[in-house]
Amino acid sequence: MVATVARVVLGALWLWEGTTKVRAGFGAADIGLVAAAAGPNSRVPGYFALFAGDVLGPLAGLFGVVIPLLELALGAALVAGVLTLPAATASLATLLLYWSSDQLITEYPVMAALSAIVLIWPGAARRFGLTALLRRGRMSATSRWI
Repeated sequence: MVATVARVVLGALWLWEGTTKVRAGFGAADIGLVAAAAGPNSRVPGYFALFAGDVLGPLAGLFGVVIPLLELALGAALVAGVLTLPAATASLATLLLYWSSDQLITEYPVMAALSAIVLIWPGAARRFGLTALLRRGRMSATSRWI
């Protein structure tokens, strides 16, 4: 049950992050600020500074749309219990990307810990999800005909 609660809370936090960005009008300008700040920031690893200068900055408009959508999609998938393992993996990877850019907020360590719980116990995390429910329903329907 702990892994399922971790999955749902993690999903709710991602929904909160995505919704906050959408409501605030997050977009190219925000990504541009992150990209511009990466180069001179000594806390940003070199690989991210290169990524920010060569990819993130030039594609700020794309990332400004994709990031909130990614957060909302992660949240929806985790709350629903759909694609649990890929969503938890993407969650942790996204958090590592944010940390690399020196964008650390209070929730991120909590979200990383919740992602780790889901990754360590994926079967338990998805036991009470939509995918498991549909599988159980399909198995019940099949067993009626046997």
